Amino acid sequence: MNKRRNKRNDSNKNSRRDDEFEQKLIDVARVTRVMAGGKRMSFRACVVIGDKKGRVGMGLRKGIDVSVAINKAVRAAKKSLIKVQIVNDTIPGQSRQKFGAARILLKPAPRGTGVIAGGAIRAVLELAGVKNVVAKIMGSKSKVNNVKATIIALKNLRSIEQIKELRKK
Repeated sequence: MNKRRNKRNDSNKNSRRDDEFEQKLIDVARVTRVMAGGKRMSFRACVVIGDKKGRVGMGLRKGIDVSVAINKAVRAAKKSLIKVQIVNDTIPGQSRQKFGAARILLKPAPRGTGVIAGGAIRAVLELAGVKNVVAKIMGSKSKVNNVKATIIALKNLRSIEQIKELRKK
C-alpha cells in the first residue's frame, strides 16, 4: 500500500531538522584534477555541524561550485553525527589523539574556564556543547586532520561509570 506524501509537510519537517543544527565552515579549497582534456577545477568544503547539546558531525565533500560543495558537506556531516560525553559542562577526562600528522590534546577544565582552543578544534568543541575545556594542537596545522582527530577523540571519551561497566565485564 503506497502512502501519499504531502509535499508541504515534508518541507516543514526538513526545515525544522535544519534549524536543529548549527554549522561552521572550517575550510574551502580549490582543487584540480588533471584529465585528458586539461584540468578540471572543483571546490572542497569541510563543514562541522552540532546542536550544542552533545551531538557533533563533520563532512568533507567536493562540488563544482562552493555552495554545492558546502551543501554536500552538510549532508555528509548529518550522516556522521556522534554523541559526546559531557560531564559538568566539560569532558570526562584527558584525551590525546593522532590522525595523520595531526596530534591534539584535550583536557577537562573547571567551570568558568571557557573553551581554550585554537582554530578548527574550537569550532568542533563549541558546536558539541562543551563549555569548559583546554585543547592544544601539537602536530600538523591541517584544519581537516585536526577536526578529524578532535571528532575521534570526542568519540572515544568514556565517563567514569562507563569505564567501571567495562571493567566488570
